[in-house]
Formats: sequence, structure tokens, C-alpha cells
Amino acid sequence: MFSFDRTAWRLVDALQRSGRQSAQQLADLVGMSVTPVWRRLKDLEQSGVIRREVVLMDREKLGLAICVWAYVTLVRHEEQAVDDFERLAHACPEIMECASITGEADYVIKVVAADMKAYDRFLQEKLFKLKCIAGVRSNVVLSEIKYETALPLPPAVA
Repeated sequence: MFSFDRTAWRLVDALQRSGRQSAQQLADLVGMSVTPVWRRLKDLEQSGVIRREVVLMDREKLGLAICVWAYVTLVRHEEQAVDDFERLAHACPEIMECASITGEADYVIKVVAADMKAYDRFLQEKLFKLKCIAGVRSNVVLSEIKYETALPLPPAVA
């Protein structure tokens, strides 16, 4: 488990705001020299706190106008059904997020597609082909009110 001090929290906060900052920029932010900051970044990576670095894209500008939260129910909760569904979830680029949940459904997935026809194709050609699927309840996103990727950090970070 990674041990967080004020400097580590400040680095995490800065990286969540912009992962493209140089080690020098980060060092200036936390009041350290570049080498210790670089070492801290490597520690964050090796401990798994930093999982990967990405650039966030605007899905609509990339032609992915539809976003759907779909609630998936399995026929049976046997190991093979779970494995089949989770393997599909990992393999489908349209599925942006997948979580096993409590309640009426077994999973919730976030799916993006170019349009409703593309979403229907995804359902027909991928999801409904699985024999383990009992049902899918889809909720189409009308507008995104809030979309954040930064995790909430302790108030004492700033």
C-alpha cells in the first residue's frame, strides 16, 4: 500500500488536473526538485496508484453522439454466464464502463455509439447473441450534467 503524505496528495491532485505536466512543472507545484518528484511519480506508478496515462476525448466530436446506460440481467448466475458476459464487456469497444451491481439488474454498462441504429446493431450483434442475457433495460442520456474523471481527494491537499 502506498503511503501518502501531503506532497504525494498534491502530486495526485496536479496529475488529475493535467497528466501532461512535465516533472519540472510538478516539482514547481509541490516545491521540490525534479529528481525527487520523478522518483515519487515512479513510486505512484509501481504501487498502482497511477494506473495509466490517457488523453480525454470529446465523444461527440468523434462522431459518438449516443450515450446509453444499460442495465443487464443474466438468465442464471452461474460461473460460465458471468465469464461470458464479462469477457464480452472487455472485448467491446462500445462499452466504456461495466460494473456488477445490486438490485434488479446484474450489471450496468455505459455504451457509446454513433447513433441509435449503431446502438441497436450493438445490441443485436453482440449483446443479444449471448445466451446468458435475460434482458437489457436501456436509458439514453439526453445531456451530461456533470462528467468528471478526477477522484475526490482529502480537503487538506490544496
